[in-house]
Amino acid sequence: MTLIKSISGIRGTIGGAASEGLNPISTAQFTAAYATFIRKHSGKERPTIVVGRDARLSGIMVKNIVIGTLLGMGCDVIDIDLATTPTTEMAVAGKKADGGLILTASHNPKQWNALKLLNSRGEFLSDAEGKEILRLAETMDIDFAPVDQLGRVIEQKSYLEEHIQAVLRARGVDAEAVRKAGFRVAFDSVNSVGGIALPTLFKALGVEQVHGLFDEPTGDFAHNPEPLPEHLTAICEEVRRTSADVGFVVDPDVDRLAIVDEHGAFFGEEYTLVSIVDYLLSLNGGGNTVSNLSSTRALRDVTLRHGGSYYAAAVGEVNVVTKMKEVNALIGGEGNGGVIYPKLHYGRDALVGIALFLTMLAKSGRSVSELRATYPSYYMSKQRVELTAGIDPQSLLDRLAQEEQGKGEINLIDGVKIDFADRWVHVRRSNTEPIIRIYTEAPSAEEATALADEYKQLISSYLS
Repeated sequence: MTLIKSISGIRGTIGGAASEGLNPISTAQFTAAYATFIRKHSGKERPTIVVGRDARLSGIMVKNIVIGTLLGMGCDVIDIDLATTPTTEMAVAGKKADGGLILTASHNPKQWNALKLLNSRGEFLSDAEGKEILRLAETMDIDFAPVDQLGRVIEQKSYLEEHIQAVLRARGVDAEAVRKAGFRVAFDSVNSVGGIALPTLFKALGVEQVHGLFDEPTGDFAHNPEPLPEHLTAICEEVRRTSADVGFVVDPDVDRLAIVDEHGAFFGEEYTLVSIVDYLLSLNGGGNTVSNLSSTRALRDVTLRHGGSYYAAAVGEVNVVTKMKEVNALIGGEGNGGVIYPKLHYGRDALVGIALFLTMLAKSGRSVSELRATYPSYYMSKQRVELTAGIDPQSLLDRLAQEEQGKGEINLIDGVKIDFADRWVHVRRSNTEPIIRIYTEAPSAEEATALADEYKQLISSYLS
C-alpha cells in the first residue's frame, strides 16, 4: 500500500518494501518535515512537541521513530504515550507546546497507522500547511541538529486527568446530576486507549456500575474498529445482558462516539451530535451549529427548532472547525459521532460527548430510546467503492457531476452532493483510504439503502 497523504495526515499500512506504507523510513521523513515546518512557523530553534499515541500494535515502534527523529531535529518532546486524540490536542494547548503529533490511524484496522499533525493550538493543520510539509518531505529540504543541539524528552506523563477535569468544568456537564441518576453503563473500547480513558471518566462522573467490553489497551482490535452497527453486535448483547441504561462505543483514538440504547438497539451514530446539540441549544437559548455535508438533516431541523442557524462544511475536521470559527458556532461536529465543543477545545472529543449525553439523560428523566423518539427520523446508508492503483477518483466525481445535472440541487464543495426533495446522496473520495464513499439519507432505511445501491452501481460502472 502506498502512503495516503491528505488533510487528515499521513497514513499507511505497516510492513512491506521500503518504498511502501508507513515504515521507519517514511515515518522519519515526514516527522522531520513536520519538525522543519514547526521550527520555521514558531520562530524557535528548539520548539516543543507533544507526542501521544493510540494502543495499536505498531504504536511503540512508530513512537520511538517519531521521538528519535524529533530529538534529531533539535525539538524537545513531551511524551504523553497512550492518549486519546482529544487528550493530545488539549495537551498541546495546556502545555503551551509549539505543536503535536498523534500516532493513530483512527478507525482504520490494526495494520494501519498514521501521523496526525497539530499546530500550537492543538488543532489540525490547514490544507496549505499540510502541502508545505509534503513539499519539505519530497524535496528533503531538511537540516538535522548538530550533536550539541539535539532535543530531549522533557516530560513523560499522561495528560488524561487534566483533560477529564476540563470536561467536568465544561458548561453543560453536571457530574452531580449524573451521580444521582445511578446509571449502569456498558462500553466497548476495541482494545485501545478508550479502555484507559472511559473508566477514568466514568469514575469522575460518579458512575459506579460500569461494564467494559474489549477494554484492555492491547492494540489487538477485537473487531473492525470503525464503530458501525455491523461491527458492534457484542456491545448490544452486553447492554442487554447487564441491563445497562446506555452503551457507549468509541474508536481506537476516542474522537468518535456511538451510543446504544437500553434495549441494545443503536441510537444512531448520526444522532450522537444531534442529541448533544439539542441539549446545549436548549441551555443557551439557541445558537449556530455546523456539520459536514455527509451529516443528517436532523441536525439542521433541531437547530432551527431552537431558533439557531445551521451551516454545512466540507468533510474533514479542519473544514468543520474553520466554518465553526467563521460563524461562531456554539457546537458542531461530524455525523460519524464526532462532537466538537469549542468551550472545551476545537477537536472531536468522545469524552465530552459522553459527559454531556449522560448529563442530558439524567436531567431529562427519559430513557435513551425515549430520547431518540423526540428527534426527526431520517435513515442513512453508508457504502463504499474500493479503488485500485491508478484510478483517479476526481475523474469519477467529475463524470458523476456532469451526468447528474438537472436531477437535483448539486453541491461540489466536497465531491458531489445531490439534494432531492426528501433525500440526498453524497459521493466523495475518502481522505484516509483509497475508496469512494457513498452516503445517502431518506425517509426510510429501505429507501436510503436503495439510493446508495443505485449510486454504488453507477460509480462501479465507471470502473469497468
